[in-house]
Amino acid sequence: MTAPNIIHFHAESWDGRMLGCQGYHPAMDKATPNIDQLAEEGVIFENTYCTNPICCPSRANMLSGTYTHTCESWSNFKGLETGMWTLHRGLKQTHDTLLLGKHMDHLTGGHSVMNRVADFLEPLNEKSLPVMNDDTAQNFAIDPGNEERYHERDWKILDEASDFIRERKEEDRPFFISINSNLVHAAFKTNRYWLEKIPEELVDVPALDTSDHPAEVYQRHSKGWRFGLDDDTVKTVRRIYFAMCAEGDAIVGKLLEGISQKGLAENTVFLFSSDHGELALEHQQYYKMSLLEGSARVPLVMRGPGIPAGQRVQTPVSLVDLAPTICDIAGLPLRASFDGESLLPVAQAKHDVERGWALASYSGVTSNTFSWMLRKDEYKLIVHEGFPHRLFNLEKDPGELNDLAATESKKVNELLGILDGEVNRKETIDVWEKWRKDQFAQFNRQAKRGLYLDQSYSLAKKPSSTYEDLIDNAMTGWSSDDEDRAQKWLSPS
Repeated sequence: MTAPNIIHFHAESWDGRMLGCQGYHPAMDKATPNIDQLAEEGVIFENTYCTNPICCPSRANMLSGTYTHTCESWSNFKGLETGMWTLHRGLKQTHDTLLLGKHMDHLTGGHSVMNRVADFLEPLNEKSLPVMNDDTAQNFAIDPGNEERYHERDWKILDEASDFIRERKEEDRPFFISINSNLVHAAFKTNRYWLEKIPEELVDVPALDTSDHPAEVYQRHSKGWRFGLDDDTVKTVRRIYFAMCAEGDAIVGKLLEGISQKGLAENTVFLFSSDHGELALEHQQYYKMSLLEGSARVPLVMRGPGIPAGQRVQTPVSLVDLAPTICDIAGLPLRASFDGESLLPVAQAKHDVERGWALASYSGVTSNTFSWMLRKDEYKLIVHEGFPHRLFNLEKDPGELNDLAATESKKVNELLGILDGEVNRKETIDVWEKWRKDQFAQFNRQAKRGLYLDQSYSLAKKPSSTYEDLIDNAMTGWSSDDEDRAQKWLSPS
C-alpha cells in the first residue's frame, strides 16, 4: 500500500491553548477557523507539550524523536550534531521532500554570541543580570495597513508549498512538506486587518503572579521586559499576539484549500504543531524559555486517511512523539533510539496513549538552573535543580498561581518518581556542566584573542570584538567579581 502524502505545518511560538477549538480564551473563539475545522475533521491532542521551550533544542528533540538529555540539545546554541539522524533525512527513503522556512534551526552552532555565553554562565549567577533587555523581539507595533498578506515572508512560504502541490503528477512518489513558519514569533507586530479579528473587549490582563520562587524571579529579571506592565500595554501586546495567530491560521487555511483543489485531501495527512509557546506577558514575562503553560504547551492537530473525525485526546503527549508518529505514517520502522511513541494508533482510535505523561526540560538562556517538568493527569510538577519543587493542579488553577508543592507532598513524590524513573538527573547535570565548562573555556580563549565580532542586542550599532564588550552584551552588568567567579569555575578543582 502506498504511503500517504504528509504535510507538517510547524509554527513558531504558538501557545497550544490559543486555538478557538480549545475553548481556553474567549478572544480566540473565532480567530482560528481553519485549524478548528482541521480538528473537527480529525484529532486534537489537547494537552501537548514541547520537550524544551526554546527553538533549537525543541526542534532537535522533535526531529530526532529524543529528549534533550538523550541527544544533549542543551540550548539554542547546542542542538543536534551534523550527521545525526533526523526525521527529514529518514523520510527521503519514502517521500519526495520539500523543507520550507525555518527548518535548519536544530543544529549546534547557530544563534548569537549572547545565546551561547548566557547558556554557559547563567547558572553561576548569584544575582540576576538581564540578558535580553535590548532584544528587538520585545518590540510591538500595529501597522495601519489593511492587507491580508502582512507577514509576507510566511505567505511566500505558502506560495512555494502551493506551487509544489499544483505541479504534482499522479505517477510521482508521495510527498512530505515541512513548513516552518516564522509566525507567531515575537516581535509582536500586526496590522489593522488582523487586529480587528480579535475583539478588544475580550482581551485579558492575566492575574498578577506574586510568586517569589528564586528561579521565576531570576527569569523575569533576566528577560528584561522594558515596556512596563500597565494594563494598556499588556492588552495591546496580547491582542497583537492573538492577531498574529489569526494570520497564521489563514495561511493554514489557504494550504488546506490548495490540497482540496488538487484532489489530494483524501490521501494527505496534515499535522499542525509548534516548537513552543509564548507567554505574552502572563506571569509578567514575554517570550518562551519557561516550563509554565503559556511557554511549554503547544498545539497538535492531525487529519488524514484512517483518522476518525471529532476526536479530542486529553492524555498528555509530547513533541518527542512526532518523529515516531510521522515515521509510522510513512511506513518507516521506528528507531530504537526514539524516546517518544507513535500517536498514529491513538489518532486512528485503536488505543489510548501508552505513556500517559509528558516530560520537558530547560537549561538555556534566562535560567539560573536546570529545570524539569512532568505533566500527568491534572497535575504538573516543575523541578528547578537546587531550588524548591513546584506543583500545580491545572484543572483548578490553569493560570499556575497556586503552588501546591508544600501541601501535596505525596503527589510531588509520585510525579518525581516517574521523572526519576525516566531520567538520571545527576548524570544529566554532570554532562551538562562539563559541556558548559568546556565550551566557555574555548570561548574565553578565543574571545580574548579578538576572534569574535558581535553585533547583536546592545552591540547592534557598535559591533565589537573586545572580550569585555562581548560578556557585557550577554550578561548586562557583568563585573570583575563575576569574572573572578567564572575563572574560578574554569580552574581545576
